[in-house]
Amino acid sequence: MPGRLTLAVVTISIVGGVVLAQPARRPRLNPVIELLEQNKPVLGLYAPSNRRPGAPGAAAPAAPSAQKSPLELAREAVAYKTGDFVFDGSMEGDFDRAYPAFAEFVTAMKEAGALSRAPSLRFTHPLIVKAQEIAPDPAKAAANIGRQLNLGVSGIMLVSVESADEVKQGLAAMRFKSRGGTRAEDVGNAPAFWGMSDQEYRQKADLWPLNPDGELLNWTIIESKEGLAHAREIAAVKGIGVLWPGAGTLRGIFSTTDANGKRVLDEAAWEAAIQQVLSACKEFKVACGYPASPNDIEMRMKQGFSVFVMNWGDAGFKAIEIGRRVANRPITNQ
Repeated sequence: MPGRLTLAVVTISIVGGVVLAQPARRPRLNPVIELLEQNKPVLGLYAPSNRRPGAPGAAAPAAPSAQKSPLELAREAVAYKTGDFVFDGSMEGDFDRAYPAFAEFVTAMKEAGALSRAPSLRFTHPLIVKAQEIAPDPAKAAANIGRQLNLGVSGIMLVSVESADEVKQGLAAMRFKSRGGTRAEDVGNAPAFWGMSDQEYRQKADLWPLNPDGELLNWTIIESKEGLAHAREIAAVKGIGVLWPGAGTLRGIFSTTDANGKRVLDEAAWEAAIQQVLSACKEFKVACGYPASPNDIEMRMKQGFSVFVMNWGDAGFKAIEIGRRVANRPITNQ
């Protein structure tokens, strides 16, 4: 209809009695960035995976025949329309061991339909992954970030960050040398995953918000007392898309063992650490993330956290539903 067509082309605003026509917001390849630009809460899940032996609820290793294939796991992830992203933390530790399995999962995500082409290119489930810790070997960490980006991921989380310099090294690893970073010009399979040519990929695969048109996103996580001591200088680094307190790791740091061998959490100190990171986020106007559950997501949203990652499964699904309700977002993305 003509009226609807007009609204699709321009946004009308009235300032001082004058009607101004503004260009419509262009579609984003990475919807997480679009949500951040609109100051809307972002809600996503860890990727579904085969339960590891020894994991909670796993009485015994599953038989090989019971293991789901990468394509089956990817189809599960893509079929869930309520999350804004898919997160993977497997490469934080033994990168070389975890990388091949994740590469298979990325290929499966493409086959499962994680990229929509109509009405424009857009990820339905952008992939965001943990990188290795920067400090022990910056050159190796940077090279591995390049390998992750060359698979086609949309975001990198820098873990265990303790200084602004570490963040800057990680951000540089996400940007091509031609844009002032340290990433090699090789692009691997990323353009194919993004549904574009090598040249188009090099144009779009830059870091937001340093490049307002960039489609790559950085997350940075503080999860040590040293990191907390430098929280403000870390939050001040331009280029961080989302800053996180590592709530799980910090819980361990602020816990001690009593005379009976029981772990006791100093809940006040732990919460103060979380709030310290949130305060730095607010001061430097950076979105703040939190690993939420159904029991605390509403409280954390009210405190000012706006990006949330939940475990795959019923509890995670419930947390996302609560988050969407509180944020007045539609129940699904489609």
